[in-house]
Amino acid sequence: MSLADPLLDNWYLDADTDRSFRVVAIDADNESIEVQYVNGDLGEYDNATWEESAFFPVEAPEDWTAPFDHVVMDDLGYSDPDHHGRDLDDISLNDLLDGEEDR
Repeated sequence: MSLADPLLDNWYLDADTDRSFRVVAIDADNESIEVQYVNGDLGEYDNATWEESAFFPVEAPEDWTAPFDHVVMDDLGYSDPDHHGRDLDDISLNDLLDGEEDR
């Protein structure tokens, strides 16, 4: 009955429950589709259940980040500036040279 195939990061409306959700993972090996609802709850459907359900594609809700108050707007692009090593701007030359001897 579903009129839409599950696509990663797309939003859908469950017509039976009137709840919106986003597909966050598709596991072909286990034939499952993991979803996250607007309120942050996680769910999972198997392929057969998806096909039998009344899911329709919809636009992303206006404030779909609401359950994630700690999310910074710049983080929504899911970029990683790769600041995982020592910050060489905050280290003195002596500290840097001392670290060389420990290697």
